[in-house]
Amino acid sequence: MPAEATQGELKYTVPTGEMPVRYKGFPPGTRHDILAQFETRTMTIRNGRPAGTAFSLDRHGFTLLDRPTTADDLYDDAVVRDVYYPETAAMVRDATGASRVLVFDHTLRSSAPGRKGTAGVRGPAHRVHNDYTETSGPQRVRDLLPREAERLLARRFAIVNVWRPIAGPLEDAPLAVCDASSAATDDFLASALIYPDRAGETYGVAYNARHRWFYFPDMRADEALLFKCYDSDASRARFTPHSAFRDPRAPVPPRPRESIETRMLVFFDP
Repeated sequence: MPAEATQGELKYTVPTGEMPVRYKGFPPGTRHDILAQFETRTMTIRNGRPAGTAFSLDRHGFTLLDRPTTADDLYDDAVVRDVYYPETAAMVRDATGASRVLVFDHTLRSSAPGRKGTAGVRGPAHRVHNDYTETSGPQRVRDLLPREAERLLARRFAIVNVWRPIAGPLEDAPLAVCDASSAATDDFLASALIYPDRAGETYGVAYNARHRWFYFPDMRADEALLFKCYDSDASRARFTPHSAFRDPRAPVPPRPRESIETRMLVFFDP
């Protein structure tokens, strides 16, 4: 059994009073990025397994489920969309009581030789962040469901990320999640990504000594970590800071990280 806690270095955003902006798709020299500044903090990251099912999406912002997948190749885009999307949507619907779930994208991440850097595969994200903001969460609904958006935005909705190892046990760059109830509103710092035809926002996260971090050591391919990236209901957990980190207790060399994350709009009846 892994220890109750480990120490991990996490990369936080430094507040500067200026929003970081990155431009994509513009002619060279026509736009100039405003880069974020970062600081590394060593944080206690607790083993979440002893708590069992005590973690709640609505209180803590995350929960771990034992849910095998029937998808036989998560690197195959057709298998992911035809098999994994529907079963993941059903899992989130059951876990949340939602009336409707729409999976809208996925990301493959890998540090494995032969996988890292290939088309459609990214490396682990070693930066404390949250995928959506107060602005970009509702905008995602407008972008994806323009005809229904205003009706849907009149009631509660959320954006949930489902994170799963493709191969396990996962040892390299595990995902740490911050208890949403330990994060303050001022910790979240908006950062913009601007394209010629659209604009997006994510949150960087400023260091706060009150942050309570957790991870689930040795995650298996039949486990899924659900965490919230947005919730329109301010009485619930809304944003869940998260980041990959290097676990100093991992074997040397560790099994390379291979993971898939799916993001989905989650709608609730009034």
